[in-house]
Amino acid sequence: MDLIPALRAFARTFCRAPDDADDLVQETLLKGLANLDKFEPGTRLKSWLFTIMRNTHYTRVKIAAREAPGLLDCASSRPVSEASQDWSMQSKEVHQAIQQLPPHQREVLMLIGVLGVSYEETADICGCAVGTVKSRLNRARAGVLEMLGENSSQTLVERHHQLADDHWDAHAGSR
Repeated sequence: MDLIPALRAFARTFCRAPDDADDLVQETLLKGLANLDKFEPGTRLKSWLFTIMRNTHYTRVKIAAREAPGLLDCASSRPVSEASQDWSMQSKEVHQAIQQLPPHQREVLMLIGVLGVSYEETADICGCAVGTVKSRLNRARAGVLEMLGENSSQTLVERHHQLADDHWDAHAGSR
């Protein structure tokens, strides 16, 4: 039960719709329970479940690619409008930039940058070397910064702090 929030967060890297992410988590847990005899004691359950989730997702993608009529006209793929505050917009920009990354870079960025998984665990989950994980992470960070029109991660942090300060100043002035 303690791993469900981490599984949901990882599932959101694969699925844009929260319901689809929840379905992926549920399928992952069912497969994990059904194959519990294959879990090796002494290894990390979280990594094992992340690997199951990753493989389940890629299997779904292969199946969906064969059975996807009319996908371009699907109303569920259209963007949803939300509040237009600067801080909300910046969050959306970052999210959109992450979604535009190649899947292998996005996956590594989410595992390490968001979920706090180690390089070694990420390498196990993704089935590649630690050096490959580090390269993918570096390319993902650079790609997000480039898509956001930033020169460095420091300028992005400074802009975020300025937006937050402006928000609080405006909010304090309205009292």
